[in-house]
Amino acid sequence: MDAAAGSAPAGRALVRPPGPRLAEGIVTHAARRPVDVERAARQHEAYVAALRAAGWHVRAVAPADDLPDAVFVEDALVVSGDLAVLGRSGAPSRRGETAGAERAARELGLWVERIEEPGTLDGGDVLDVGGTVYVGRGARTNEEGICQLARLLGGRRVVPVDVRGCLHLKSAMTALPDGGLIGVPEMVDTSVLPCLQVVSEPEGAHVVVLGPGHILMAASAPRTAARLAADGLRVTSVDISEFEALDGCVTCLSVLVPGTAPGPRSEPGVSASGRRFP
Repeated sequence: MDAAAGSAPAGRALVRPPGPRLAEGIVTHAARRPVDVERAARQHEAYVAALRAAGWHVRAVAPADDLPDAVFVEDALVVSGDLAVLGRSGAPSRRGETAGAERAARELGLWVERIEEPGTLDGGDVLDVGGTVYVGRGARTNEEGICQLARLLGGRRVVPVDVRGCLHLKSAMTALPDGGLIGVPEMVDTSVLPCLQVVSEPEGAHVVVLGPGHILMAASAPRTAARLAADGLRVTSVDISEFEALDGCVTCLSVLVPGTAPGPRSEPGVSASGRRFP
């Protein structure tokens, strides 16, 4: 069993192993440096082990060896309840990644919809916090993609957030277990946010909530990790340096699906067309 001994699964975690062409992945904001593919594979295994130790049942999306960035599975789909929305990346070379993600979502019993042209959306731009879904608006996700996502999410409150100087919204901010936002204010439009706790280093903006009071962070953010631990959080740190070389972070490497997914829904799909945001 993938869950920690003596504990019930927290939910399912989708991951995708890095492929042999990982070093060819897109680099937009980091200075390109050599990527050690074998080391990346070991780091990915340690990341998966951390998910399992926290009680998550890990399921691997089929490898996509011809797609260098496919390991960043978060960008391929957004999960909300029993709905999975397949993205349509603003980077055309990444659009083939959704095929395997769709199969994995259907195997979990999720109802699948998709972002359609001319909309673009990467899952790394979507931050679901309580009753609000913040969506980064930038190079990978456009206004039309946000409109379509809002329509598919029905009555959820969707707040577009302009991002700058980073790849995705979750490159700049994420949320703690209590719903508080943490990040780098210079990279996001803070005027649409209720508040933002400033991190001690940029890598500290990336947090994966593993459970109540338990977070996963990159080993490259020791000061932020120490501060959050002092605040009473349980912090698990993992080394993901080879993925950080490709603009990746801890959120990029998984899609968490809390609880047990129901069977496929039978009602017709929802139109992705929707209103525009100012």
